[in-house]
Formats: sequence, structure tokens, C-alpha cells
Amino acid sequence: MNSLVIAALCFVGYFVAYHTYGKFLSKKIFKIDEALECPSCALQDDVDYVPTKKEVLFGHHFTSIAGLGPIVGPAIAIIWGWVPAVIWVFLGSIFMGAVHDFGALMVSLRNKGRSVGDVASSLISHRVRSLFLLIIFFELLIVIAVFALIIGILFNMYPASVIPVWGEIPIAVLLGYLIYKKGHGHTMWGIVALITMYVTVVIGAYYPISLPAIGSLNPIVIWVLIMLAYAYIASVLPVTTLLQPRDYINGHQLLVALALLGVGAVVAHPDFVAPAINVAPEGAPPVLPFLFVVIACGAISGFHSLVSSGTSAKQCESEKDCQFIGYGSMLTEAGLSTLVIIAVGAGIGLGLSTADGGMLTGTEAFTTHYASWSSAAGLGAKLKAFVEGSANLMASYGIPKNISLAIMGVFLVSFAATTLDSATRIQRYVVGELAQAYKMPALAKPHAATLIAVGTAAVLCFNGGFGIAEVKKGALALWPLFGTVNQLMAAMALLVITVYLARRKAPSIVTAIPLVFMIVMTAWAMIYNLQDFMAKDNMMLFAIGLIVLLLEFWMIVETLIVMKKVMADPEPVEDCA
Repeated sequence: MNSLVIAALCFVGYFVAYHTYGKFLSKKIFKIDEALECPSCALQDDVDYVPTKKEVLFGHHFTSIAGLGPIVGPAIAIIWGWVPAVIWVFLGSIFMGAVHDFGALMVSLRNKGRSVGDVASSLISHRVRSLFLLIIFFELLIVIAVFALIIGILFNMYPASVIPVWGEIPIAVLLGYLIYKKGHGHTMWGIVALITMYVTVVIGAYYPISLPAIGSLNPIVIWVLIMLAYAYIASVLPVTTLLQPRDYINGHQLLVALALLGVGAVVAHPDFVAPAINVAPEGAPPVLPFLFVVIACGAISGFHSLVSSGTSAKQCESEKDCQFIGYGSMLTEAGLSTLVIIAVGAGIGLGLSTADGGMLTGTEAFTTHYASWSSAAGLGAKLKAFVEGSANLMASYGIPKNISLAIMGVFLVSFAATTLDSATRIQRYVVGELAQAYKMPALAKPHAATLIAVGTAAVLCFNGGFGIAEVKKGALALWPLFGTVNQLMAAMALLVITVYLARRKAPSIVTAIPLVFMIVMTAWAMIYNLQDFMAKDNMMLFAIGLIVLLLEFWMIVETLIVMKKVMADPEPVEDCA
């Protein structure tokens, strides 16, 4: 099958879905009302609550939900074949992920910008709120620790990305100053900022920077420490100072990357060298249910509900922007995942470098890299398939390989950094909501809450010491739980959205079906993992995974009790805030 045909069909499908199903959700299900005042205006503080133009907020929202998820997930799942990967990304994003993101944004928007976990107290019960917020805290703890490590590894893998990634910070601060302090238009200056950023990409390609070890500290460990400090600072700054303008630049960077890969798919139009379906690759877990856990961000991801209700709802200036931001961003991310599948399933066949300096092409390139589950294990192996496949697509129309590698390296690190500081900021909100719920207002203050957010992640990273092996072991200790916890959290967000719609007598079938599907698939995956943890005598992961699963069932039981009362009440309930 030619990859260009698949790309064309998918992108046409995303466009049609946005203008049909997206509009149906907007008008008939959530009933967008432009006259309603958004929290960004009602609670404006110019720190967290800031009315923002939809184009700027789209950049922040998209880059926050994307990160490495829509890249790494498909780069792993392609081992089961390109057909199941494409089908799940396409259908999952349209009917589940985009609905989930849009719904979480709307629920938060109509409840003072509170997180979807906190809103659960008003819609379901105070106990459910506490359970949900604890699960969210646990997931974000893993994200902050692991992404600090991932960025350190990426800087070490792609030293050409160091100058552009750090150079983007002063560019973003200046862009925010020009827009918010001087009142300049965001379009022209956003383009100038993007061009300036790409100038630094070329500089970085020719002047890569690799950190030396300092004493006994490995360069990756040094980067982890730097990134945790950066995440703290970025989290407490006003959102318009760094987070929003930098994500606006990154949003444009994504569009450029999509265009570069899209042009490569048109010019090279390689055939797929990955198998259409491979249900039993060597050493891999079963395709069902793990396809729906491994590919998360490209189809549906619980982390997205945290961004929708954690930061984006506090910046959205009008409900009329919600379809574009919530539904549109998810479909854009699905487009990225589609191109990733083409890069690793077809582009890799144009040439894959080997450790001995050789070059593999065609089906041999794929089957060698994906010979077994373990052969493609590790971040480097997963990203190599994407980066080299992407570089091959760009080389088809003349972009030098060192430049294309620098572009993709900056792309990867920029999106990982966005996930890191967005997760830290959201964790600050979660800590604040928990502190307010348990009447500890001192811990809800920005610096105190951020210290807890960053401090707990640092403890996870460095509890075994400051050696590279100890830091990797610490940061990744809970990572085997992340996929299932993340998808279980997507189910919990859909649970809250479904109750929200049911209380207002709106058709809740659009979220109820995805809810049941996600509960079944992710609970199935968690039970499989629990059996694996038990077999490997990893009692820590077994205990934590079992607790999370039991908390989920507890939340479901409480929700069913509430739903029974709601269905028996013929009168709709107004928004709870």
C-alpha cells in the first residue's frame, strides 16, 4: 500500500469530521453559547486566568497535549502492523479523543476553570474528587520525573538541539512582551519569532553543544537538574511571559514539521515496508488490549483532560473558540501520528543506518529494527525509527541530512519541554485544589504548591543517588504503570463528562460509548500488567497498580449511584458554578 494514499484519506477524513461531528458536538451536545462569560474574563488575574486569542491558545493547547506521545506511541505500535495503528488513530481521535478533550474543556469552562478532577466533587461527590485528584497527582508525578529525564537524554542524543531549544526562551519572552505589553499583533511577530527560531536551528546544526560531566555527575543528570529548576520557574511565571508565547512558536513549529513531512510523503510517496497486520510479534504483549494503551496521545489520552481543564479553560476567551481548540487540536495531533506511522512504517524503508556504518533499505530495514519487542525497546530505538524515517522523507526534496536531523531533534525536545512545564503547572493547580479541599491554604499558594510538584518529582528521580543508573532507575521506577494509569484517567474524565451531560439532560451517548470502551480496554490492560508484575515479583508496581484499579472501581460505583438518581429526575440541572 502506498503511504500517500493513506495520508490523503486520513487528512480528508479529519477535515470532514471537524466540520460535521465537531459541529454536531458544539451545537447539539455542549450547546456553545457565545454570550456566556468565560472564567478567563470573570476571574482575570493576568497570571493564570488570561483571555487569549484562539490562534495563540491553540498553539499552547496543542503543544501541551502533544509532547512525545503522538510520536513514541505509533513508533512502538507499528510492530503490530500499520493497519491497526492507522485505524485506531483515525477512529479513536474522531469519536473518542477529540470528544474527550472538547468535553473536558467545556466542563471546566462552565465551572470557573476548575480541573475535571475538582469538578467531580460538584457533579458526583467529594470522595470521588479526592480519588480523582490523587490519581491525577500520581500521573503528573511520573510525567514530570520522566520528561525531565527524557529531555536530558534527548539533549545528549541530539546536541544540535541545545542552542535552538534554549534560544527559544528569550525569543518567546520578547514575543510575549511585544504582544501583551506593547499591543502588537501576534501573527506577524509570531512569524518573525518562528523564523528567528529556525535560524538558531541552523546554527545548532553546525555548532552542537554537549555538556561535560561535572565531578561525578553525568551530563544527563545535570540536564535533569536544570530541567527541574526550569520547570519550577516556568510554572510560577505569568502564563503570558513564557508558557503561552513559547507554545505559540511551537505550534507554528509543528505546522512546519507537518508540512515538511507532508511534502516528503508526496514527493517520495514510499510504499509501506511494515506489515499490514502482525498480531504476534516476538516478545510483545497482546495487540488487544495494548494497542489502545500504547497509542494514547494520537487517539485518546487522559493527560489531555488535564490540559483542557487545567490551563486552556483558564485562557479561553469565548465558548465559540472551544471546537477549534478542543476538537481541532486533537485532530491535528492525530494528523501528526498519521505522519509518524508513515515515517516509521514506510519512510524507514528509504534507508536506516546501522551501528557499523552500513545502510538497510526496504522491508529489511523495518524487520531488522522491529525484529522483536526488545529490539525496538528504549527511547533511542523508538525515536531513531521516526527521526531517520522523517529525514528520509525530507531528503527526497533536497534538505541536507544534518539540517533535517537538527529540525527533528529540536521538534522532539521542544515538545517534551512543553509537556514538562505544562505538567508542572497543572500539578501546581492539583496540589492547590487538594490543599483547599483539605483546608490547608498555605500549601495552595503558587510557590508552595510548585515546590511540592517539583520536589516530589526530584525525590522520585534522585532517591537512589545522583549516578546516571540510579537516576534512570528512580525516574522510570513507576513508568510501567503510566500507560494504563493515563488511559484509565481518560476513562475517568469521560465519566465526569458523561455525568455532566446527563445532569443537563443532554445526549450523553457520545461520551458513554467511549467511556465503556476505555474502561474495558484499560482495566483489561491493567489486570494483564498486574499479573506480569506478580510474575516478576515486583510488589511495588503490583501494589500501586492494584490500588489505582480499585480506586477506579470505587469511583465507578459512586458514579453509578449518582447516575441512577439523575436518570430518575426529569428536571435538568444547571451548571454547578
